[in-house]
Amino acid sequence: MTAEAVQRPPSLLRTLPGRYYSEPAVFLREQERIFETHWFCVLRGADLDRPGAFRTAQVGRESVLVVRTGGGALRAFLNVCRHRGARVCTEESGTVRRNLQCPYHAWTYDLEGRLVAAPNLVRMPDVDREDRGLLRVALREWLGYVWVCLAEEPPSFEETVVGAAAERLGDPGAVDRYGAAGLALGRRISYDVRANWKLIVENFMECYHCATIHPELTHVLPEFAKGFAAQYYVGHGAEFAPDAEGFTVDGGAGFARLAGLAREQDRRYYAITVKPQVFVNLVPDHVIVHRMFPLAVDRTVVECDWLYAPEVVASDADVSRSVELFHRVNVQDFDACERTQPAMDSRAYRHGGVLVPSEHHIRGFHEWVLARLGPGFAPES
Repeated sequence: MTAEAVQRPPSLLRTLPGRYYSEPAVFLREQERIFETHWFCVLRGADLDRPGAFRTAQVGRESVLVVRTGGGALRAFLNVCRHRGARVCTEESGTVRRNLQCPYHAWTYDLEGRLVAAPNLVRMPDVDREDRGLLRVALREWLGYVWVCLAEEPPSFEETVVGAAAERLGDPGAVDRYGAAGLALGRRISYDVRANWKLIVENFMECYHCATIHPELTHVLPEFAKGFAAQYYVGHGAEFAPDAEGFTVDGGAGFARLAGLAREQDRRYYAITVKPQVFVNLVPDHVIVHRMFPLAVDRTVVECDWLYAPEVVASDADVSRSVELFHRVNVQDFDACERTQPAMDSRAYRHGGVLVPSEHHIRGFHEWVLARLGPGFAPES
């Protein structure tokens, strides 16, 4: 036990050591044991709005290809040609007519992933076209989003994904009442954050920083200025300020309450972390979803969607005031994470930092990470 641990008072819990946020070897272990083995949210189903529409996403070390079939179903594959390993789709998104063709040697696959053509294939009658098809990846849809899992035996989606929302809200049906799957995309903003993905998760889970860097947010949600985040309490939603009419940058009115919400969900904000890379934010008139794509030990792309009732988007209503509120929160949070990242290599953070009482729940996230990395990556005692 270090001298620092002996001297640390009970009110302070230690964080992970700095190397967990800066060493490439740790990030590689996370890719292998977290991102490539757990359910990972890659896109919104409505992004693929026609047969042949596709999108690729980085999941751990793999490029994953999601495509809409001619029958309207969604399929996910490893974006790797079975011939010589080239990327089948080199663009992030696009649309094909009937088939996916590797640009290297023109091996061609249908939208179900079957090998249907290749130069001189007729001269190779022993080739099993089914066996040489693209490798399928497990896929589920929830909240209108597509989740994939690279594991050969994926964990229970109901327990690890749907259950995370139920556990946080204390009510299995609470998130369903927002009808997220039926909402429409009002705005999407992508952020390229020069910070480790865990710093972003930890930041989202606590509000000890809210009074310092989120003046607009604490104006609408004044209890956040006290330092306790909504996620600290099971089932708790932060209440709007008495003078706040809506979840907007100036506290002005937003849109009509989403159909189906319970009365106790009105004028409240709920936040959910679905490990490892999704944040769901619920307010009465819209839903905000963050998806993180960890690309390097010190780089994470975050895609943030603002979802509204279809009639709001169809009417071309101005959603800028509600978008601007959380956009500012995002920029403020990501700036803080980027200011923190360089210190992860400092000897001052060799043994990590500390968690004050209002942040103690973050320790559960650290334990979740450590359990998946294995005892070889346990922090120093």
